[in-house]
Amino acid sequence: MNAISVTGLTKSYPDKALGQKKAVNGIDLEVGYGEIFAILGPNGAGKTTTVEILEGYRERDGGEVSVLGQDPGALSHNDRSWRSRIGIVLQSTNDAGDLTVRESVTHFSHYYPNPRDVNEVMTSVGLLEKADAKVGTLSGGQRRRFDVALGIIGRPEILFLDEPTTGFDPEARRAFWELIRELKKSGTTILLTTHYLDEAEALADRVAVIANGSIVEVATPATLGGRNNAAARITWVEDGSVREIQSDDPTNEVLRLSQKFNGEIPGLTVTRPTLEDIYLTMIGQA
Repeated sequence: MNAISVTGLTKSYPDKALGQKKAVNGIDLEVGYGEIFAILGPNGAGKTTTVEILEGYRERDGGEVSVLGQDPGALSHNDRSWRSRIGIVLQSTNDAGDLTVRESVTHFSHYYPNPRDVNEVMTSVGLLEKADAKVGTLSGGQRRRFDVALGIIGRPEILFLDEPTTGFDPEARRAFWELIRELKKSGTTILLTTHYLDEAEALADRVAVIANGSIVEVATPATLGGRNNAAARITWVEDGSVREIQSDDPTNEVLRLSQKFNGEIPGLTVTRPTLEDIYLTMIGQA
């Protein structure tokens, strides 16, 4: 069984020009237990709508959905047994501005049958020093860490992260990545949407690229779009100018250049397309 299974998912919204616009157009998706799965796509591609349907906060028009063995669309909003098994970090929240961080996390812990220790959670998201500060005084990056604290306090089996590191500085992002890796080690399944390609590459076991409401491809970050088999770009400096070739066999090309320059190749670089290169190409084609 998969933690998440989706078949033929559709969702449309009223549109003045089109009458109905398909935000999600026949998506098929499977996420295994304990997997970190990233959904990539431009704004308006259908990422957030898909995730909200999986979370049970938005109705679908068609298709089949199973999350932890349950259909979110068939459950009552008061069904705590299923909801206590998932954690959600939204793009933005506006709750508890007058409460302290500790008070808010403690309050949310009471919604779950087996919550994590409040101090442990605040430490893991880097907010223990801000425990007695009011939520409304937190910076943007601190607020996102607070949102993550609320998402993980209940020991979720699945954690939904919607653009979780928006507003983080580089150091905070790396610290957050370590937290996500630790959650994976504990068996948590994580569904992540992000615009940061380096984040997807650092964290995800697999990624799905969505464009115009449809999935373009699902693959590992290393193999997406045939990236692992793409031609390598080789550059070097010769006679004061930068030379460049594309090659499917970069090892032999480098050996040839090494012989030409008697071992040391001036300014040598060998690169394959980055995940961002592949992603932009796929989105452009879609």
